[in-house]
Amino acid sequence: MRYFVESYGCTMNYGEGEELAERMDALGYTRTSSADDADIVVLNTCTVVDTTEKRMIRRMNELKAAGKQVIVTGCMAKVQAGRAMVRLPGSLIIPPEDYDKFSDAVSGMYGCGAPAAPGRSPVSAIIPIAQGCRGNCTYCITRFARGTLRSYPQEEIRKRFERFVDSGSKEIMLTAQDTGCYGRDTGTDLGDLVRSLLEKKGDYRIRIGMMNPNSLKPVLDSVLDVFEDERVYRFLHIPVQSGSDAVLEGMKRHYTSEDFLSLVGAIRERYPDMSIATDLIAGFPGETDEDHAASVRLIRELRADTVNITRFSPRPGTEAFGMPQLNGRISKERSTELTEVKNETEKNVNDGMVGRTYRCLVSEAAQDGSVIARTGNYRPIAVREDIPLGTFADVEVTEAHATYLLGKTAV
Repeated sequence: MRYFVESYGCTMNYGEGEELAERMDALGYTRTSSADDADIVVLNTCTVVDTTEKRMIRRMNELKAAGKQVIVTGCMAKVQAGRAMVRLPGSLIIPPEDYDKFSDAVSGMYGCGAPAAPGRSPVSAIIPIAQGCRGNCTYCITRFARGTLRSYPQEEIRKRFERFVDSGSKEIMLTAQDTGCYGRDTGTDLGDLVRSLLEKKGDYRIRIGMMNPNSLKPVLDSVLDVFEDERVYRFLHIPVQSGSDAVLEGMKRHYTSEDFLSLVGAIRERYPDMSIATDLIAGFPGETDEDHAASVRLIRELRADTVNITRFSPRPGTEAFGMPQLNGRISKERSTELTEVKNETEKNVNDGMVGRTYRCLVSEAAQDGSVIARTGNYRPIAVREDIPLGTFADVEVTEAHATYLLGKTAV
């Protein structure tokens, strides 16, 4: 039988989707390039916001109408399993906590055949390093799906990492709900993990995934040490979520805006070229005009390379779901203003890169035929040239826009 894994949401979900695909391969199923060509679709769901949940429901209905066998995995398989069961009666629904039983469940339902020989790994590979987190954010439904922190064994991660490098991967992304708290439950930390991976010889790049400010702070020195190795992208994704201390308290983020800015300041003092990405939520319950203005000021002061703006979405079962909600028009207006300010700031930051040349890894192909080259601090540059994926090239930035850079290979 032919199968396709269709993943949505965060990098963690995509990494787990690839792991599930490897298990399908081992059971003897044939991987296809699209759901249209598959007999079985592993629908690896996301439910972080209401619009995404609705998209998942629509997709379930579409797959059922197309006559596909569907295996539902991901966050929705845990926190909205009932909604999936109604639309896909008799289907396998396997939440993240039961992934260790995935192969048995699938073979029990559909049987198995001769395992396929492992192929060459993709240029960019994803390795989940932990499940769950240590937070109690009032707006987050993902923590109900993923549970408390369970760090994966370092040796297990290392073996997977070495296999990817040996089979051709050049960019390996380490991911979790919060990479900064890796090892807090097992007596190690993220810096120790990355140092163990760097013992592997080779010309590759490691990207460390999202981490919360209060989980990074206790291990800051250990984590910053690994960036001395050029094989680790000088990139950190540290969501702040609001510039208002009152809102941060209502979110139960356990830090202040000044704590966040001080943390970023310490990082930049050691590595001025560190690329910083962050997230902001617009329209959290109780957010005032003054709170919103604080987020606007934070964007301008932070001057991050990337700011992701999300309108607040009340999720069932969370503490914030029961809080008095802002009018949708207000949330939309605030989201629009934050986006305008962040685009203005990012354009200004990007302008400083024009005319400079960077050593880049060409890691992905774009839909328009160009390729994406990543600098040593993970900044993406679109290059309209035919460059093989997985190769390194010197790229000169020729144009800067608010959300992207254009470049050409340097002569």
